[in-house]
Amino acid sequence: MAMTMHVDIVSAEEEIYSGVATFLVAPAVAGEVGVAPRHTPLLSPLKAGEVKITLQGGEEQSIFVSGGMLEIQPHVVTVLADTAIRAKDLDEAAAIAAKERAEDALRDNAGEVDYAQAQLELAEAVAQLHTIQNVKKRLGVSS
Repeated sequence: MAMTMHVDIVSAEEEIYSGVATFLVAPAVAGEVGVAPRHTPLLSPLKAGEVKITLQGGEEQSIFVSGGMLEIQPHVVTVLADTAIRAKDLDEAAAIAAKERAEDALRDNAGEVDYAQAQLELAEAVAQLHTIQNVKKRLGVSS
């Protein structure tokens, strides 16, 4: 029997996932973090990206997070996300539109743009598109 850990992924709006997993990968600010049961305790900020959860049968679930915090304890992993969306619920057209809006804002020479906000929105849109592409690749769906 494979060792497991309990995983909770929550946002301000709702609990996205709560259950048992054998492995988890999260987009920490310093780079992707792979977490197995009995991992050393860790607290890390997250950047926008995909959280991949491997379930006991080997099935994977993907959840997009826009940022937040990752807390790892030996048998419990908690993701406190700013925003969390199941990858299957992401809207590719909306993410492309958001990316284009952010790129247009960054090109605006009138100086009426909050560049930090535009960069944040661009990073989030790119991370959503990357998550969508990863899920499609795993499912064997062509773009």
